[in-house]
Amino acid sequence: MINFIFLTVIFLIIIGLFGTMFKKNLIKLAMSINIISNGVNLFLISLGYRQGGIAPIFTNAPNLKMVSPTPQALILTNIVINLAVTAFLLSLSILIYKKEKKL
Repeated sequence: MINFIFLTVIFLIIIGLFGTMFKKNLIKLAMSINIISNGVNLFLISLGYRQGGIAPIFTNAPNLKMVSPTPQALILTNIVINLAVTAFLLSLSILIYKKEKKL
């Protein structure tokens, strides 16, 4: 199961890199960057996975195996950053389209 997740990560990142290198459409470029970011998010979540782990909530049972909360916090931060980057790229592509249409 873990190998399938890592293969999916590699697939997503390769598809995103292909799109950033070979596509000239700005919307497709923004989508490719978004796909790369989703691959990185999946990679970070898969690193924090622990077989039989429980949620990192404070309980009275200190002997339980808990999942590391650090990758989850990184993913939440990366989602917010990815939203801002995607909005910036799409607004920039709209401005470039409007400017090129006037010429």
